[in-house]
Amino acid sequence: MGEKIKKAIGVQGDFKTAILPMINYSYANMYMGGAGYIISMYFTVFLTDVVNLSLNQAGIVVMLATIWDAVTDPVMGIITDRTRSATGKHRRYLLMGIPLMAVSYTLLWNSFGLNGAQNPAKAMAYFVIVYMLYKTAYTIIGVPHTAMLPELAPEYNLRTQYNSVGYLFNSAGMVPAFGIVVVILAVFGSSDNITSASKAPFLTIGIVLSVFFAVAVFLTYYKTREPSSLNNKVDKLDIKYIIREYVLVFKNRSFRQYFFMSLAYQFATGFYANSKVYYIKYLANQYSSYALFNAVAGVAEAGAFPLNYALTMKHGKKKCGNIVTPLMVAGLAIGLIMQSGGSFFWSALMMLSMILYPFGMSGLGFVSTNIFPDLTDVDELITGRRREGVISTFSTLIKKSISGVMAAMVGFTLQGFGLVTGDTVSSYEKATGQLFAQTDSAVTGVRICVAVIPIVAALISLFLLKRFRMTKDDHTMIRAAIATKHKYGNVALTDEQRKRCELISGQKLENTWLGQNNTGEPHYLETNENGEYIILIELKAEKEKLNNG
Repeated sequence: MGEKIKKAIGVQGDFKTAILPMINYSYANMYMGGAGYIISMYFTVFLTDVVNLSLNQAGIVVMLATIWDAVTDPVMGIITDRTRSATGKHRRYLLMGIPLMAVSYTLLWNSFGLNGAQNPAKAMAYFVIVYMLYKTAYTIIGVPHTAMLPELAPEYNLRTQYNSVGYLFNSAGMVPAFGIVVVILAVFGSSDNITSASKAPFLTIGIVLSVFFAVAVFLTYYKTREPSSLNNKVDKLDIKYIIREYVLVFKNRSFRQYFFMSLAYQFATGFYANSKVYYIKYLANQYSSYALFNAVAGVAEAGAFPLNYALTMKHGKKKCGNIVTPLMVAGLAIGLIMQSGGSFFWSALMMLSMILYPFGMSGLGFVSTNIFPDLTDVDELITGRRREGVISTFSTLIKKSISGVMAAMVGFTLQGFGLVTGDTVSSYEKATGQLFAQTDSAVTGVRICVAVIPIVAALISLFLLKRFRMTKDDHTMIRAAIATKHKYGNVALTDEQRKRCELISGQKLENTWLGQNNTGEPHYLETNENGEYIILIELKAEKEKLNNG
């Protein structure tokens, strides 16, 4: 089986040193993929249709917690970058975050009898606090886990392989988590409609899933190995230091290109995710098929993985985004014409959108995930330091803040256009036996949130992706130059190598750490008869020794 897996993803080396480290690192992806997937599908509708908060109030809950999440990320990034430990900078925090994650995820799905229609202030306060606690736990686990990858997988294609295994483990978390939710809702009789009577199944969901996710994170902590950080040198920590650290991040041209591209992508997916359930439930009136639609969407997204991986390994990290993103736009465009009713035509068209959107969306997501680790090497070219935590959390600081605002924007937009949710709808349908008819204005609001804004944002992201410059050869050369500089104290580059470094970093080489004249004779980058950089071959041998140790 190990040899089959290696052949499928193009990895060289034995199973123990090549595949097993990827699997060990990726167990935590079951938590990060599965927990977020369930929240994106059910939490907002849980707040509006079970707890009876208004759309505005539910949006505010999500916004405040997400902004809090954004604020805590940079703090965690600085903590991990400054950690000295024989077992590495990151692993210990995964273990620390497990208890808080398990407790807060359970509380997230328990209202303790609070009713947003009767006492909205108390209900909102409770869910803001609990969601903040959960976001804190996610930060404690997620930031170190993400920041660990560039150290575990220094090579360009190896990072794609790690992320690909992680992608599979995301699905390995999403599929059983979704299955657990569907079964529990069915057992409690809430699979066809979620109402204020659905409190018990959601509490059960929270308890079961928190245990499942805790085990996944613990496995990564227990089985992963990373280099010692006892020799980690840190500057004095003060406000000026923190500001300087994050200003330096944005001087990196490759980071800026990645940041705005992924930000536009997040606008597309965020607006869609926050309005999808209302699109299916109140515009298309097909909520009885909600579980089926999500299952098909999950299969479609997973089904895109082999294509995305093959395109990335053969043509570079941008190719899959360029090819499959138009399918994402086509899937979103169906939301512009979708009509209410359960006829075969509209059901089939909704099903088609559930295939096209996730399949196409996966391309830009795959690109964004695989480009990110390479930014740390460009940052090291500029600063001379490994700052994985700072790099990752600067990006999430802004993107998560905007994500929180997007959740509130969706709520305010839908309510502003007159969408009606919660007990008002369920009471009407129960009393009359007929579907509640939303106004034309409400339908327009749903279309704007689920189609118009996501389409524009996806096209912007695709345009920005085409402007990203770093290739595999560029990245390999940069890593070799950095390693040579660390080993000999100085490095000499050809004119073409200097030009590529300056294009990718956005800095004159003499203004970067790599271009500074330090002690020692300059060394040109050495290659063997196969054109491979010798110093990178030496580093690879050291990494394999660590894995075997």
